[in-house]
Amino acid sequence: MTQPANKIIFFLLLTTFIISCSSNKHIVNTNYNFKTASGIPDYSNLYYWAAHPWKHSPSNSLPAPLKKTYHPDSTVDIFFVYPTSYTDRTMPFGYNAPIDDSGINRKTDYSSILYQASIFNEAGRVFAPRYRQANIDSYFTTDTAAAQAAFDTAYEDVKAAFEYYLQHYNNERPVIIASHSQGTTHAKRLMKEFFDGKPLQNRLVAAYLVGMPVEPDYFSSIPPCTTPDQTGCICSWRTFRKGYEHPLIQKEKFTAIVTNPLTWDTSKPKASRYENKGAVLLKFNKVIPHVASADVHKGVLWTEKPHFFGSILYKSSNYHIADYNLYYISVRENVQQRINAFWKR
Repeated sequence: MTQPANKIIFFLLLTTFIISCSSNKHIVNTNYNFKTASGIPDYSNLYYWAAHPWKHSPSNSLPAPLKKTYHPDSTVDIFFVYPTSYTDRTMPFGYNAPIDDSGINRKTDYSSILYQASIFNEAGRVFAPRYRQANIDSYFTTDTAAAQAAFDTAYEDVKAAFEYYLQHYNNERPVIIASHSQGTTHAKRLMKEFFDGKPLQNRLVAAYLVGMPVEPDYFSSIPPCTTPDQTGCICSWRTFRKGYEHPLIQKEKFTAIVTNPLTWDTSKPKASRYENKGAVLLKFNKVIPHVASADVHKGVLWTEKPHFFGSILYKSSNYHIADYNLYYISVRENVQQRINAFWKR
């Protein structure tokens, strides 16, 4: 690399460092008691972000064993779209959750923001917008028109948040898109609209679109990740107990993209649980090694029954809720691996 190029890279990194450090004086605490007259989120206000570099949130949390080796970076951004926390199927607020309901917002923050978004907090700045999420029943109702309207409302919030993020916070930084479940429903649309074949694709480190199927032909120019250090690509998986064939997946007319979250290599579709450095389950401050294996199988990820104290009582064969958590350390390390590769490419 030439000397002028080295100087330019040094200047960009120094500028990013100065900007991120100077913003620390703006950091605020999370407020769950805010109310909005319009019912529409205003992303210039930190109330409407579940995670943001300028506020304290559960996304900043670290499992205790990781604190000694924590070295956060601020040269890459993570835009995280969280899963459904509006799960009351009586739908007390209708098909979409209000943006300012304190109960739903707390539930979001101390479930997915704590246990999922925190995976990315060493890799870069984490942004996670609050949005008027669709009720869980939107995936199962026979009223497909109402369900689609609910998803559209939710997506318009996610889109508005991302546009605000690009205009006010991104400053040409590389981006990671991460999501789970309903979040992936919206993140797929977001990537299709903003990244797929667009200039912004050049700044995509990778996307972790987890917990929902990603069709192999959904994107025209963003490929699945096939190696651990590939960039500009998609990682995706849905986790079930080995041998379990989910009825809904049996009806799918395609074989969804599946990434092995232990090997990250399509030439190595199987990995034993002894290759798993650590899961983070109910006790956030405890990292448990060797909990789950990983085996790519016909559009899903299979694992043997997870191994942890009390797992004998765990009867479910659907590990959707733990898609990230079973592989917490592996995902955390892979994110950094792809960032390092992005800067070298």
